Amino acid sequence: MADSPADVTSGTLDPANIGAIFKAYDVRGTVPDQIDEDLARATGRAYVQVVGATKVVVGHDMRASSPGMAAAFADGATQAGADVVMIGLASTDQLYFASGHLGLPGAMFTASHNPAQYNGIKLCRARATPIGLETGLADIRDLVVSGDFAPSFTVGSISETDVLEAYAAHLLTLAPVTGRRLKVVADAGNGMAGHTAPAVFRRLGSPQVDLVPLYFELDGTFPNHEANPIEAANLRDLQAEVLETGADIGLAFDGDADRCFLIDERGQAVSPSTLTALIAARELAKEPGATIIHNLITSRAVPEIVIELGGKPVRTRVGHSFIKATMAETDAIFGGEHSGHFYFRDFWRADSGMLAALHAMAALAETDGTLSELLAPYERYPASGEINSEVADAAAVMAALETAYAGQDAVSTDWLDGLTVSHPDWTFNVRPSNTEPLLRLNAEGKDTETMDRVRDEVLAQIRSDR
Repeated sequence: MADSPADVTSGTLDPANIGAIFKAYDVRGTVPDQIDEDLARATGRAYVQVVGATKVVVGHDMRASSPGMAAAFADGATQAGADVVMIGLASTDQLYFASGHLGLPGAMFTASHNPAQYNGIKLCRARATPIGLETGLADIRDLVVSGDFAPSFTVGSISETDVLEAYAAHLLTLAPVTGRRLKVVADAGNGMAGHTAPAVFRRLGSPQVDLVPLYFELDGTFPNHEANPIEAANLRDLQAEVLETGADIGLAFDGDADRCFLIDERGQAVSPSTLTALIAARELAKEPGATIIHNLITSRAVPEIVIELGGKPVRTRVGHSFIKATMAETDAIFGGEHSGHFYFRDFWRADSGMLAALHAMAALAETDGTLSELLAPYERYPASGEINSEVADAAAVMAALETAYAGQDAVSTDWLDGLTVSHPDWTFNVRPSNTEPLLRLNAEGKDTETMDRVRDEVLAQIRSDR
């Protein structure tokens, strides 16, 4: 007989709340009203049942609620009969490393770049294979709601292991940094790069890197700035430090360190599309003719460069589950997203901000020039960045945009993910948010004047009925 269902009538185990916090790719909500240890415990039990795991690995970030929720998840998993390996403090890519290295499904407790009041769970199958709503997360959610857990006649064990040094060593086998000495400013934003970067840079040693650490103290209240480098305001301290210290490169990590953004020696932010093109070139040099994945809001420079270098570009929807699935289908060597996520076949197709940073440092150390000079060939088209507009009916707005542009000379449209409208001189994509009444615009053009014109035209139509 199955165990009695959990109380789903109040608190975090309320079905409506569970439906709200189980997102497309992870679980995320505010603590303790949306997510707490009770929900983590139930999720641990449901996860083991759905995945069919006999042993799982669990890590957590520096948020105050994370250790307790990780322990509660482990308790739920052991009650379902699985053994649990706790790796303690970890970045998300460190958890992915553990999943791949140990061959185990895994759970990471983090809310990534979200503010301090949030927490969440990122789940994967063995070897860092992603779990999303369509690949098991909805089943886990439904089982948490019903509480109809299968009976277990054994209780699993809990053990601890440290994979940090093995993680750092593995990354440096994939992107060794040799050549000239670099001065590097790294902004951890009080997030998990403050835990992983010292281990990685210690292996590089002072002859190779002069590291200037910024906000390496682990603090889930984020006292200096939010750990979200996609927002320009969160890059200002790093930009100032790069200029003040005369650094060769600046690295900005998000809260769980699975994303990295670059600052060049002039203090200018580097587009993630540019870094995607650079890493693609490096990976194609290792495996000529390989497939490279890019999502549809990445600059058109990326597929152009991949083709020029003899590779095969493949375009996907936005989102790590789509990137990873397409990488598996095509055996792609690398994938990049404009949001700052970079995926590597040799890292179990998982994303790693630190590995992307090492690729950038390795490429720079091999030259005598500056980062801006190194990246200049990969920067071809001015871009708007993502611009959000609140709309009442996103589908109607996108349909109107297609009608307005589809008949124009040399224009093509597609609906792979939202609406993409392309012209030889420009392109734009509009996509609705999954969680808010927002329409997201990304535009680029052959020059700044063209980009500005297209951006303003599209925004005017999007916002005309507001």
